[in-house]
Amino acid sequence: MLTLEGTYRDGKVEFAQPPPVNEAKVLVTFLESGQVDLSSRGIDEAQAADLRGRLKVFAEDWNRPEAAIYDEDSPR
Repeated sequence: MLTLEGTYRDGKVEFAQPPPVNEAKVLVTFLESGQVDLSSRGIDEAQAADLRGRLKVFAEDWNRPEAAIYDEDSPR
């Protein structure tokens, strides 16, 4: 099983990167809007903004292609 990120637009799925296969059966799961329910995580908007600011320094390292090995969905 392989999971790829993409966007559904105008009746088509646009993948963030090309799939490594030419033909395959697929299941498509529509995710919620990306909004996070902060209260269910025990924080408010100010705390979330503070956390984003403190974690921003790590973004460059987290987004490097070689860091994908640490992602749960990443093939090993």
